[in-house]
Amino acid sequence: MKPIIRQVQRPKSALLRLAVKFFPPDPGQLQEEYTRYLFALQLKRDLLEERLTCTDTTAALLASHLLQAEVGDYDEVLDREHLRTREYVPRQERALHRILAFHRELAGQTPAESDFQVLEIARKLDMYGIRFHSASDREGAKIKLAVSHTGILVFQSSTRINTFNWSRLRKLSFKRKRFLIKLHPEVHGPYQDTLEFVLGSRDECKSFWKICVEHHTFFRLSDQPKPKAKAVLFSRGSSFRYSGRTQKQLADYVKGGGMKRAPYERRHSKTRMSLRALKVDLPRQSTSFSEAVTTPVTPSPTAASFCSAPASPPVPPGPRDFQVGGSSSETGPPAPGARRPAAERSSVATAQRPRLPALQPHQGLSVESPQPSPSTQRSPPGLSPQGPAAQGPSPLLGPVLADAAGARTDDREEPRRKCVPTDEAYFIAKEILATERTCLKDLEVITVWFRSAVVKADAMPADLMTLLFSNIDPIYEFHRGFLREVEQRLMLWEESSSTQATGSHQRIGDILLRNMLQLKALTGHFQRLHEILTELEAASRRLRRLEALRRDFELQKVCYLPLNAFLLKPLQRLRHYRLLLRRLCAPVPGDPDPRGQDHTDLRDALQAITEVTSELQHSLVQLESLQKLTELQRDLVGIESLVAPGRELVREGCLLELTRKGLQQRMFFLFSDMLLYASRDAAGSGHFQIRSLLPLRGMLVEDRESERSVPHCFTIYTARKTIVVAASTRLEKAKWLHDLNAAIDAVKTGSAPAPPACVLCPLPRGFPDEASMEPESEDEAGGARGSVVGTGQLRASTTVHVCWCRQTSVSRADHSAAGENQLSGYLLRKFKNSSGWQKLWVVFTNFCLFFYKTHQDDHPLASLPLLGYSVSLPRDTDSIHKEHVFKLQFKSHVYFFRAESKYTFRRWMEVIERASASAGRAGTPEEEA
Repeated sequence: MKPIIRQVQRPKSALLRLAVKFFPPDPGQLQEEYTRYLFALQLKRDLLEERLTCTDTTAALLASHLLQAEVGDYDEVLDREHLRTREYVPRQERALHRILAFHRELAGQTPAESDFQVLEIARKLDMYGIRFHSASDREGAKIKLAVSHTGILVFQSSTRINTFNWSRLRKLSFKRKRFLIKLHPEVHGPYQDTLEFVLGSRDECKSFWKICVEHHTFFRLSDQPKPKAKAVLFSRGSSFRYSGRTQKQLADYVKGGGMKRAPYERRHSKTRMSLRALKVDLPRQSTSFSEAVTTPVTPSPTAASFCSAPASPPVPPGPRDFQVGGSSSETGPPAPGARRPAAERSSVATAQRPRLPALQPHQGLSVESPQPSPSTQRSPPGLSPQGPAAQGPSPLLGPVLADAAGARTDDREEPRRKCVPTDEAYFIAKEILATERTCLKDLEVITVWFRSAVVKADAMPADLMTLLFSNIDPIYEFHRGFLREVEQRLMLWEESSSTQATGSHQRIGDILLRNMLQLKALTGHFQRLHEILTELEAASRRLRRLEALRRDFELQKVCYLPLNAFLLKPLQRLRHYRLLLRRLCAPVPGDPDPRGQDHTDLRDALQAITEVTSELQHSLVQLESLQKLTELQRDLVGIESLVAPGRELVREGCLLELTRKGLQQRMFFLFSDMLLYASRDAAGSGHFQIRSLLPLRGMLVEDRESERSVPHCFTIYTARKTIVVAASTRLEKAKWLHDLNAAIDAVKTGSAPAPPACVLCPLPRGFPDEASMEPESEDEAGGARGSVVGTGQLRASTTVHVCWCRQTSVSRADHSAAGENQLSGYLLRKFKNSSGWQKLWVVFTNFCLFFYKTHQDDHPLASLPLLGYSVSLPRDTDSIHKEHVFKLQFKSHVYFFRAESKYTFRRWMEVIERASASAGRAGTPEEEA
């Protein structure tokens, strides 16, 4: 909008360059080949100017892709001639043999494919998109500041020493040459509330502040802030505002068809084509992007690469295209439709469309609480939003994800080579990485999101807040450091494997041993989790404000499980460590000591984590029981308090009660001292109304199915009442009979402690008693069996609601095993009648699959409870001709999932079989139908 002649003193001698302003976290979002080419030019220049620092091997790999995009297939004579006149990496002569070796393997790769691989490799580097600003801290130590899509980064030399995520920042401001970062109260942890950095001058400080404002607005806000009103007399603070579309607005603009896409085709350079014309035919033409990702190359380092999927990574929240100015390079990009020039040209100017000013209060950005990414603010159209307050139709029957929910692939988009490494230890380490990412996200629900809500509402007593966060924060910091170490090691492992090199990087035992030993220092924090949950429940009952806050927080999408369940995660994670370390220590047939020193470290790590879990086993059992009782208390109406010393849940599930009007669906809860059952609240609130409470002392259970015409029935006798109930299958009936008789025997022998008797709340006026109760209508009963839509205030994926809809049950042992039975990772999903595969980040926990676009998302898009589902291999009639595919089926609902390797396929089958086995299904889906 401002003429260049007014900005540049000597425009005739000025050299203008295109430069990338915002580096997207995933360049795979860029849909246009032309845009990817511009980004590749920027990375090419960064690599040459040593701003994109990496190992010599990675630099050579990047140079080989750039060489392939420029000159085409490998020809040693022509390659050497080209590299003598053009430089891709510093000190190129030393890396020449590596570049040629990598280039030899890229035969047939088009320029579009090469550009995509350059972006894919570069995005995983620590210095991707980093621009340093020299500064010093309060002690005068020299540091470097940088800004990325995640927040503000602090470096010492080339090592990142801290990251301040946008969600943790309350305000950014500057005063002369001092740059100030203000953190949210209770979020700063070991840091002060206000951090201060000193830059070289006021202009440098203001420039860095402007960059922070622009990045925060572009990546975090869904819309442009409204322009600031002009002051009548005088104004305080800077008038600078970010102008332009945000990442969210760009995505909507592209999806809405607002951008006219000009056809663009790229070829190899004219110089190379003329040289090749003397020997061979012209090189093949470039292809579209959907074809470009079909040809993989040497795998680049990434902890979450998907080897049996297309090279394109999953699409994270945000736009699928970026209208960024271009790329910093000595050349200007060719016009759409033109050939790629052999020699690069300069002096390129671009026209910019009008932009509106944006609002930033005073000299900094101010946010009252952590703001979710654009994906958390509004679910994409066609998705079944995950959250108790916004459940789509029939959420328990399966997630409804539109094509936009994740990257879709066609059957033809298959890689030509398998990824390396192939060692099973690598895949176990990769599972540790994936599940550690989920664990850290779960802890952030408490340490970041819940803390922010509590501080903002000032609803929690100070002593309880200190108790909670002083014990959770050290656990969170441990997992954050552990995740960083595993990510770095796997990146080096994959890089060394891609070059077929061996070394100290292909091991994980030293990291696991060091961190398992650190867990011993956190034992006291783990043991206090039971006290935290007890105090939190007591305070919630005592303080209406805190109870209302918890209820509202659990309705947010980020809280995808009951809040109390997140307090269980740290202790459950210890069990998972032990399980994975046992797998790593398992002997390999024919090789008693396959990994040398690494195997010794793994055995020591297993011994350390076994000692920790043994010491905390009693605390975990107590915490699991307390968490389950408090969760049930919120779902049940008509009972004063379920939480009592010594009381444990033995089994919960759905049975049919035989009344005068026929069989009526009921929800039964077997505790260590009593049996109570309830019916669905007719008001549609999603709660269960207690019908009766039967003490186990003096109870008798008899199996007299032959005397009645009701299949799978048995009779329960008490001093006051006799009821006849029926299970859905014979196996379900056997489970109930076993647990009932075992609980009754425990009460008789006195091995089970006798908790205080429960008090039933008086039934509402007009509520029918058990004898005269009328059956539900067909609509009411059918709705209860089919879905839980309309509950409004309760979460539909809790075990109670799933058991009600699937007519199944879950035992105490099943809940305990669910702590170990957790898994995370990328899967390709295919519906029964669809042709394409959809890549999603999948988290399995609490008997449920949760679907995300990427592991970076703050909340799931949809969920699929697995109780009642059967898992099997595809049949010939399914027409699935892929490897590592398993099939999930519940009645007519069928899903196919494809894993990345044989190991991950076995793991997904294992954990899902354990979960589906809890449903007690007696036959195949066809037989039950």
